[in-house]
Amino acid sequence: MVLKIRLARFGKRNAPFYNIVVAQARTARNSKPLEVLGTYDPIPKPPPSGDGKPIKDIKLDTSRAKYWLGVGAQPSEPAWRLLSMV
Repeated sequence: MVLKIRLARFGKRNAPFYNIVVAQARTARNSKPLEVLGTYDPIPKPPPSGDGKPIKDIKLDTSRAKYWLGVGAQPSEPAWRLLSMV
């Protein structure tokens, strides 16, 4: 069973929202995953203080991500970029 860490898209048109999930490699993008590791909101939000750069929200359970990587799950290219940021 080949596992992938990848992004599953949710949200509306022109307002994407992604779940970072672990799923079997042969399943569809939005099929039921084995586990949801976190979320990613690519739409920049203004910072809480009001000044500075807008931020993109990434929430990730790093301990579970390390576990799945240790078990042999292969991250997709976009998921790999998000994992390297955290």
